[in-house]
Amino acid sequence: MRYKKDRGYVLIALLLMLAITGATGQELNCSVQISAQKIQGSNRQVFQTMQKSIYEFMNNSVWTGHAYSYSERIECSILINLTEQLSADEFRGTIQIQSRRPVYGTTYNSTMLNFVDNSFQFRYVEFEPMEFDENSYRSNLVSVLAYYAYIILGFDYDSFSPNGGQPWFETAEKIVNNAQNAPVPGWKPYDGSRNRNRYWLVKNILDREYAAVRTFVYTYHRQGLDMLEGRITEARTAMVENIRSLQEVYRRRPDPFMYYLSIVLEAKSDELVNIFSEAFPEEKSRVVQILAEIDPANKSKYEKIQQTG
Repeated sequence: MRYKKDRGYVLIALLLMLAITGATGQELNCSVQISAQKIQGSNRQVFQTMQKSIYEFMNNSVWTGHAYSYSERIECSILINLTEQLSADEFRGTIQIQSRRPVYGTTYNSTMLNFVDNSFQFRYVEFEPMEFDENSYRSNLVSVLAYYAYIILGFDYDSFSPNGGQPWFETAEKIVNNAQNAPVPGWKPYDGSRNRNRYWLVKNILDREYAAVRTFVYTYHRQGLDMLEGRITEARTAMVENIRSLQEVYRRRPDPFMYYLSIVLEAKSDELVNIFSEAFPEEKSRVVQILAEIDPANKSKYEKIQQTG
């Protein structure tokens, strides 16, 4: 069950009424932007229609069957950057996925996901309905969007309860399995480089070798971020131990089989710098040493922690 920011009796009563009547609410509050500046001489109206169709698909679909109030919807965004028009209705480009999670007792939203999928090729026919069936592959556009909807849900649920996102990650895995014969890239083990694609992301998440990463997602948020407002010292101490558990995973299975870990750290890197810049010197030293090892791409960013205070 998701953590509720407002546990007032009125809200609880309303949620109970929704559950009793079997009503459900949409889970995502997803902004969508299409950038097609690199595509010349085409019907520009189609990109506006595409953006509207994707927005409605992401926000009007019922992904879990759980009851959500409007304020509980997961804040997320999708940026599609189209770089080529291969035919009248076929496009190639990238898709950037972002999502955020509220922190208890604050107005702060913590970034959960912020990464780019470079293997995005799809067919879009203007005004054609977008329909998702988790048991079959019909459209690459629909499959990619549904896959990332469930990845967003899985990350969010994992941050509120241990392995809470399991059903949604399993649905994402089903989407991957259905797409193994798709003629477009991103779904197969050998697509892309350095084992960084949709196949490897969900495979890493569901692999027991990476169980500590999923535990980190939960403990970092519930025992760390959600406690910072009132018990900052205890929260930071818990965070240090959580980060150390990631070091153990990294040493067992270093890159290139760490797509999941790299996505988690990329989303949290700026936040970690902000949090530990105010830590005790010993904590700073330990955290910087670990983060520089497991996330060398952001080493210079983490070194700023010791340059403050």
